[in-house]
Amino acid sequence: MNILVYAEVRNGKLKSTAGELLTEARRLTGGKTDSIHAVLLGEGCAAHAKTLATYGAGKVFVVEHATTNTYQCEPHIQTISQLIQKNSYKVVLGAASPTGRDFFPRLAARHKSGMLTDVVSVSLDGEKVVVRRPMYAGKCIAEVMSQTPVTFVTIRPNVIPAELLNAAAEASVENFQPNIDAAAVKSKIVEVRKGKSEKPDLTEASLIISGGRAMGNSDNFKILHDLADVVGATVGASRAAVDSGYAPHDMQVGQTGKTVNPNLYIAFGISGSIQHLAGMRTSKIIVAVNTDPDAPIFQKADYGIVADLFQAVPLFKEELKKIVEHS
Repeated sequence: MNILVYAEVRNGKLKSTAGELLTEARRLTGGKTDSIHAVLLGEGCAAHAKTLATYGAGKVFVVEHATTNTYQCEPHIQTISQLIQKNSYKVVLGAASPTGRDFFPRLAARHKSGMLTDVVSVSLDGEKVVVRRPMYAGKCIAEVMSQTPVTFVTIRPNVIPAELLNAAAEASVENFQPNIDAAAVKSKIVEVRKGKSEKPDLTEASLIISGGRAMGNSDNFKILHDLADVVGATVGASRAAVDSGYAPHDMQVGQTGKTVNPNLYIAFGISGSIQHLAGMRTSKIIVAVNTDPDAPIFQKADYGIVADLFQAVPLFKEELKKIVEHS
């Protein structure tokens, strides 16, 4: 059984989700790496082939076509479709990132095949692909099955620990030149405006520090950004903070914002409405700081501190600095 892993590259950097996807692919094949292939798209992406090999990619396709240097949906679909036709993959894995969410469903539709999205585990039952995925804001886990000739799966970032297989491994690298139908590319990327932050997107961050309405105003979010800088965390916000104009919508965590799954989630001044919990309840460790001892978030938190956030944040910052300096 051949498996293809889409290893996402953004701004020349390989996403950490590649290691997670390859780890899951190895589990599906029983540790056999010769049937695990990965694909890299974009100029200079060949530099990441060895990294993919260390996580279990037996073969890496390198696509340095001009149309793939900046993400565009149609060229990605055409490229991976041609690889599928060439190698008859049973499963195609990608991350449930903004990019994966955009083109994987379209790719599945083009192949008239099963699409299983935002899953937390993948297994095989004979010829069937079986996944587990959270539903109803994470209140339950559904088991979903696909038995189409090829099944497309996007895995939620940070749920599967990336496990290095062999640091000295070398992959078989093949330069693949897709036949891109330019007439099917209906849009053209004119300019890409990057955000100010170089930190991971909330959906892929392993450390998140969020603020709620209790932050008081947008200027006060600076203390959270300063705290986040100490440990390389990404800053998020509750819907209440976003609706109040304290933070932009791309920072919103929750049912109407982004679903996150970090190793550590620290919530300052967030009461913990059901809508917010829907977006972060699967975080591995949750720390909550709130002046209200009856705040709902304390029922979900692993550690709760009843305190004023403006007093707590400076203390967190100093203690985290000590840990970083001695690590």
